[in-house]
Amino acid sequence: MQMIEDGLLDEARNLYHLRHLNALNTVGYKELFAHFDGTIDLNEAIRQIQSNTRRYCRKQLTWFKRDTDILWFQPTQYEDIIQQIIQFKQSFA
Repeated sequence: MQMIEDGLLDEARNLYHLRHLNALNTVGYKELFAHFDGTIDLNEAIRQIQSNTRRYCRKQLTWFKRDTDILWFQPTQYEDIIQQIIQFKQSFA
């Protein structure tokens, strides 16, 4: 898992003493904190992180799809993106 390879385990270990903070009750940290507490092993923590990340992504996509004001672009639509930014800026001028 890329997040683990990129240092999430060490990052969570360094923040473990702050685990009571609501800001750290997020996907990745809460599963690793449970691992540090000894309630699950590392493989289970990683499995839960993967599962909870997918669930969080689905919720975000559902929320975004309901907002009709959001404009979706492909990264290759550079000119369309620039044009939209210009129009948006002009609407506040």
